[in-house]
This record gives sequence, C-alpha cells and structure tokens, in this order.
Amino acid sequence: MAEAKGVVGVLQAPSGRAAPSLADRAHHEIREMIVSLELRPGAVIDERALMGRLGIGRTPTREALRRLAQEGLVEVYPRRGMFVTSVEIRDLASLAEVRSVLESHAARLAAERATGEDREALEILLGELEGRTDLDARELMALDERIHRQVYSSAHNPLLESTLEEYYVLALRIWYLALDQASDLEQAVLGHRELLEAIRDGDADRAEETMRRHVLEFEETMRRVLTGV
Repeated sequence: MAEAKGVVGVLQAPSGRAAPSLADRAHHEIREMIVSLELRPGAVIDERALMGRLGIGRTPTREALRRLAQEGLVEVYPRRGMFVTSVEIRDLASLAEVRSVLESHAARLAAERATGEDREALEILLGELEGRTDLDARELMALDERIHRQVYSSAHNPLLESTLEEYYVLALRIWYLALDQASDLEQAVLGHRELLEAIRDGDADRAEETMRRHVLEFEETMRRVLTGV
C-alpha cells in the first residue's frame, strides 16, 4: 500500500483553544506523520531530522515525543533510541468497547449542552454531508474526524474530550491500514447525518444510540477489511 502522504485534514487541532505552543505544534505534526503512516510502525525516530523538517528546536521536539510516548505512539529504549510503536489489529475490539461507551455518552452530553455556536458548526457539517460522492478515502476520514471532534467539543467536558481524542487517534492509525480497501467507508462516514441531527435537535437518547451504533459498525467494517473475516 502506498504511503499516506499529503493527508488532507487529518488530526485537526481541537477548536476553541489557545494558540498552540511550539511543543503543541510539534506534537500535532509528528502525530499526524505517525497516524497517516508516513512514519511507519517500527520506524526509527530521527529527532534531528524532525527538528529540521518542522523548524523547531530540540526542547519542544523532545516534549512532543515524550507526550507521544505517553499516548502509546512512540517507544523509548535506553541506549537504542526511539521507535514508532507497532500497530496491533487486535486492539480494534478493545478500542471499540471503550469508544462505544465514552463516545455515546459524549453524544448524549452534546445533545444536552450544545450552544448556538455548536449548532451552527453542526449545520455546516450537515451541509458537507449533503450529496458528497466525490471524496476519496483520506478526505472521508478527515470529514469523519471533524464530525467526531465537533461532538467531543459540544459535550463541554474537557477531560472527556481529551480522553476521546487519544482513543480516536489510536483507532485512526489502525484504520489507515485499511483505507485503500474499505469500500464501505463512504457510506459509514456519510451516514453521520442522523447523529448530527439528533445533537442539533437536542434528542439525547437518539444521539447516544446512534453514536454507539456508528462506532461498533465502523469498527466491524474495518475489522473485516483488515482480517478478511
């Protein structure tokens, strides 16, 4: 499979936050390289090369790598160096168990707490879903990410938002292994309309159930593609 370079919109910075620090920017950009498979599982992390590419000094780069290690995307071995962690397809089931609970609760909270500004953002996303049949796999995943991040943000619980972001990133990295083979991806992503409408309309029960169903069905689709079962 071709390396996923030039990914459109992957790993958007969370909205409504202060301008990122250099360490934040380094974290975001290195994480994008890892998740999009530009930095492949098992690859050696060349700190000096990253500094040159990002135009960022050693301290913020090391802070970013430290955070990525805490998130399970980088492994550090004394006297050997740093490496991109391997991808374990079997983790999909565990991630789905956690995400189906937390994301469905976030959807319920979003339906209950969404502000006028949140609802405007939801309307924009609904407009993007309307009649879109021209998106490639990576553009579809970028749209999926924007939708989920808007739900997280609309729940107005920063701790829940940061936790969900971390789990989403781990799942997204596995999904990128299957993007070129996932023929059902368009239907799965464009099927978010019911979820967004439920949150916009303040229907917490429907939002919760729709999100739970989406997470489980999407993970099942990716599992079939990756395992052939």
